[in-house]
Amino acid sequence: VQLQAYGGGLVQAGGSLRLSCAASGRTFRGVAVGWFRQAPGKEREFIAAINWSGLRTYYGDSVKGRFTISRDAAENTVSLQMNSLKPEDTAVYYCSAAGDGCAATWEFEYEYWGRGTLVTVSS
Repeated sequence: VQLQAYGGGLVQAGGSLRLSCAASGRTFRGVAVGWFRQAPGKEREFIAAINWSGLRTYYGDSVKGRFTISRDAAENTVSLQMNSLKPEDTAVYYCSAAGDGCAATWEFEYEYWGRGTLVTVSS
């Protein structure tokens, strides 16, 4: 499964961005999706995850209340709505997929990864 994250860009602090993740040649039906990010010089950080049904979501402490993960009804994309962005949210954001459908916070639970999309938040 090839994943592609898109929607990154430059935004001012306090602004919003919406990232999306698409799978090449298939839908996300039955698959859990996670978002992670990595800032320069830092380890990869868990951001959000959604299970196969969309009924279970998890968020990292640093983004709770500001970010929302969702799946579209057609299961073609999984989105990450990011509000109240802060300069410390600057990072490359990656989407990932787990074929067992179980949302997880640990990156090694995900078999498939896409190329990241850069989010830059200016102060």
